[in-house]
Amino acid sequence: MSSEDTIVQQDVTFADLGLSPKVLSAVTDAGYTKPTPIQAGAIPHALQGKDILGIAQTGTGKTAAFTLPMITRLEKGRARARMPRTLILEPTRELAAQVEENFVKYGKNHKLNIALLIGGVSFDDQERKLERGADVLIATPGRLLDHRERGKLLLTGVEILVIDEADRMLDMGFIPDIERICEMIPFTRQTLFFSATMPPEITKLTEKFLQAPVRVEVAKPSSTATTVTQRLVKSASKAWDKRAVLRRLIDEEGDAVTNAIIFCNRKVDVSELYRSLTKYEYSAGALHGDMDQRARMQTLDAFRNNKLKLLVASDVAARGLDIPAVSHVFNFDVPIHAEDYVHRIGRTGRAGRSGKAFTLVTKSDGKYLDAVQKLTNQAIEWLDGDLSTLLPETESDDAPRRGRGGRSDRTTRSRDRGERREPRERKPEAAPVDVTEVEDAPAPRHDRRDAIRQGNAERQEARAPQPRRDRDDRNRRYRDQDDVNTVVGFGDDIPAFMKIVVPAVPA
Repeated sequence: MSSEDTIVQQDVTFADLGLSPKVLSAVTDAGYTKPTPIQAGAIPHALQGKDILGIAQTGTGKTAAFTLPMITRLEKGRARARMPRTLILEPTRELAAQVEENFVKYGKNHKLNIALLIGGVSFDDQERKLERGADVLIATPGRLLDHRERGKLLLTGVEILVIDEADRMLDMGFIPDIERICEMIPFTRQTLFFSATMPPEITKLTEKFLQAPVRVEVAKPSSTATTVTQRLVKSASKAWDKRAVLRRLIDEEGDAVTNAIIFCNRKVDVSELYRSLTKYEYSAGALHGDMDQRARMQTLDAFRNNKLKLLVASDVAARGLDIPAVSHVFNFDVPIHAEDYVHRIGRTGRAGRSGKAFTLVTKSDGKYLDAVQKLTNQAIEWLDGDLSTLLPETESDDAPRRGRGGRSDRTTRSRDRGERREPRERKPEAAPVDVTEVEDAPAPRHDRRDAIRQGNAERQEARAPQPRRDRDDRNRRYRDQDDVNTVVGFGDDIPAFMKIVVPAVPA
C-alpha cells in the first residue's frame, strides 16, 4: 500500500478547505472559524475523493473531518430505497448517536435522510427509515449485519465508507465483521479510515482495503494530549480502600471538579462504585454496556447538561464522546489495554482546555502500568509517593459486611452477647516409650509380615457379620414349648361359611 503524507498548514480557515456555502454557513452558525489540524489535513483530500488514513488522538475533531466533506459531496444525487449512499461504522451506540448529531448540526441547510442502526432500538423503526432511502447510514457492525441478513439492506450503492475508531473496533472483536462488510461494498468506493493508535492488526486492515491513501497524522500514535496533567496515586488493592482514595481525591480537588468521568475495567465495578458514591451523597451516574439504550442516553444527557457531576463508566465512554467541559478523569482501575489509557484521559483537556487525570495504582497493576508508560513513551509522576510508601492494608468503613449467617456476623454477634468459646480439651499425651524395648533387636522382616497378616485376618473375622439362624431352628423353639393348649389354625371357632356342604358335581 503506497501512501501520501500531507503537511498540515497552520493558518487556514474553513473557507480555505473547499466546502460548499451551505456547509460553511452551518459551521459558522455552530461558532467555528478555524479547523483543527486533522480537519485541515483531511477535508481537502476527502473532497477530491481520495482514500484517507487519519491518525490523531481523541478529542482532535476527527468526526467533523469526515462529516463536513461528506455533506458537501451529498448535495448532488438522491438515495434509493434500501440502498444507502454512504456508510459510517462506529464501535459503540453512543458514538453512532453522536455522529448523527453532527450530521444534523452541520447538515441543517440540507435535506438529508439519516438512518441510525444500533442495538436497543426497534427493528421496525429502522427498517422504515431504510425503505425511504438513506443518504447517510450510521451503524454499529452487529446491527448492520442483522439488517443485511434479514434482506432489508443493500450495500451495493455505497459511495463513501467511513471506519471510525478502528483500534476500538479491534479491541471489541469487530474486525471480522468489518472485513465482511467491506467485501459487500463496491470496490470503487472512497474509504476514510480514522484511528487514534495503529497496532499491527489495524495496519494490515488498511493495506487490504485502502487504495493509495493520504496519511494525515497530526500527533504521534498513542500520544496523550499535552493539556492534560497526569498523576499516579497509590492505593491498597481492596475495593473499599480504593473507593476511599477516590473520595479523598475528589474532595481535595474541591470546586476544580466541575464534572468528571471515573473509569472502571469491569461493569460490576461500575455498579458497585456508583452505589458507593451515591451512599456518600455524591452526584453520580453510571454508564456501561449492559444498560438499555434509553437509560444510557438519559445518563449521558444528564451528564452533558450538568445534572450529574460524576459519571462512573466502563470503556464504552472512553471513545469519541464529545463532552468538551470535562475537567477531570479518574482511572479507578489501570486499563488492561494500554491504548485505552490514551482514550480515557482524552475525555478531558479537549479543544485546548486544560484537564487533570488521576490513575489509582495497586501492587498488582505493575505490568499494566509499565505497558501504559511504554506506549505513551513517558514516565507518569506520582502524586504522593509510589507504592513503596504504601501503608499496610486496613479495612475502612466502606468495607462490605458478610451476609447473614456468615463467619463475620457470627463472630460479631458472639462478641456482642459476651459469649466466649470454651477452650478445647487437650488430648492426653502418649505414654513414654521404653527405651530398652526400642533398643532390642527388631524381628526379621518376614516374621513381622506374617504377624501383620495374621492380625489383619483376625480383625477381618471379628468384623464379619454373624450368620443368620436357620428359619427351621427358630420355628423349632415354638414347637418344643410345653404349652399344649396352643391353638393351631381356627380351632373350634370355625366360620360358618366354611361349614356349608358343597354338593358334588355330577360326573
